[in-house]
Amino acid sequence: MNTASGARAQFSVRRSYAASIEAAWALWTTKSGIESWWGPEGFEVKVVSLDLRPGGALVYLMTAVAPEQVAFMKQAGMPLTSECKVTYTEISPPNRLAYNTLTDFVPNVAPYETATVVELEATTDGVKLTVTFDAMHDDIWTERKRAGHESQLRKLDALLAAQGKGPRSS
Repeated sequence: MNTASGARAQFSVRRSYAASIEAAWALWTTKSGIESWWGPEGFEVKVVSLDLRPGGALVYLMTAVAPEQVAFMKQAGMPLTSECKVTYTEISPPNRLAYNTLTDFVPNVAPYETATVVELEATTDGVKLTVTFDAMHDDIWTERKRAGHESQLRKLDALLAAQGKGPRSS
């Protein structure tokens, strides 16, 4: 997925919520916020450490808990719990958050980093969220990443809907 210039292809997902920009920012930048929705459906996340500053890191444990995800992880020869590390590259409250994620969990693939940019924009009726991700090393893993992030955002949708701040049509 690398281009001739060395840059990775990217993809974006967008959502709009009735939440305030400050509430949305907190869901991306606090231990309780991250643990409340982070990770694909069928996975739970426990934040080990959070240093929210450029060069700082978020370290978390992501554990497969639903039977389908447990079965997939076992079949793929992957552990049920993985330690994940994000290194922040930009913190601009409450509008922009950028970070690199270490991809070190793919069997037979050398570890590498991918970038993510989270953009929040206040609107008259809430907040617009755009998340842009780097593609992974091949199309299969890029599609898994896209599906995982869509799944993760469905958890965010449900969390905010339960608070009466759910998704709005964009």
